[in-house]
Amino acid sequence: MLALKLGLSLNNLKSASGGWTPDLESSVVAWYQHETDITFDPSTNLVSAWNDSANNHDMVQATVSEQPFNFPGAYTGVVFDGINDNLQTTVQMSLSGAFTVGIKCKVDATGKVLIADNTTNNEMFKITSATNLRVKVDGNTADLTLASGSWGDGYIVVTRDASDNMGLWHNGVDQSVSVTLAGTADIDAIGVRSTDLNAFDGTMYEISIFSSESAELTANVNNRFSTL
Repeated sequence: MLALKLGLSLNNLKSASGGWTPDLESSVVAWYQHETDITFDPSTNLVSAWNDSANNHDMVQATVSEQPFNFPGAYTGVVFDGINDNLQTTVQMSLSGAFTVGIKCKVDATGKVLIADNTTNNEMFKITSATNLRVKVDGNTADLTLASGSWGDGYIVVTRDASDNMGLWHNGVDQSVSVTLAGTADIDAIGVRSTDLNAFDGTMYEISIFSSESAELTANVNNRFSTL
């Protein structure tokens, strides 16, 4: 299959520009950068890989029928069909303490998974309704509910501090949730959970994952998303 790798020069330009990027953080676990490090077949626009711009958690999909779409030159991100499209990594991500997860996406249907583990049950970040995001870790559940509005075309930042207190920001606004969630969050897939369930329906623009939490990091992630 003929493949085209985009964005290497763009990535280098951004890093050299002096603006904040996730790879400047020592706690960055993975960064799936908007329209960058994406491998796709130019004849079909099917994505076989979305590589990690910070580390080695490259998300891939060899099965053509499960590959999402990418349309270079247009602000579309990586498009998932809600049926079986997904990307997976063989290098497991495990977040045992504080974490920050940022996702810029367009949600076209609820009951769908954003990121999760497709080899271990009960590990997921799932949009369960127009106003609720469910995070499951080691079988423990935290329901994070929007204070106002609903999911759509926007950005989400989920945090957990060292005391297991969860936070939720939607389009840069603190939703003032008050829940706790203990355990180790395992992630090895975009758009599906174990096993091959609740395939994401919508568009992923960018995902960043960190093994730390702070007000400064949350602000930086929100500010970046606001400019994409």
